[in-house]
Amino acid sequence: MSGIGASGFIILIILAVIFFGPKKLPELGRAMGSTLREFKKATSGLASDDFDEDKKEKAAEKQLVTATAKPAEKVESSEQIDREKLEREIRERLERERLEKEIRAKIEQERKEASSSSEPNA
Repeated sequence: MSGIGASGFIILIILAVIFFGPKKLPELGRAMGSTLREFKKATSGLASDDFDEDKKEKAAEKQLVTATAKPAEKVESSEQIDREKLEREIRERLERERLEKEIRAKIEQERKEASSSSEPNA
């Protein structure tokens, strides 16, 4: 048996009335209903946000393909977009690594200057 059954349900109702009182039960029911409604809205909103983002990305890709590709190149357009995306990510990563290297060099230079200025002249 995987259900509560009628007798179990009646016992739960009696316990709820005893614990919360007959005046608080409708308020608890409303609060529970509004909580469930908000949760449902939030979860459906997340799913629709993901769907909207996918639609926007696909529309942007289509617009890019139609603006830049010739009719013979349309077959390779998705591969071209993927390649361009990958190249852009690589360029961004290389730029980030270059900046990090410059920052490390500046920090090291400042450390050397700080240690040489803090050494007593003997």
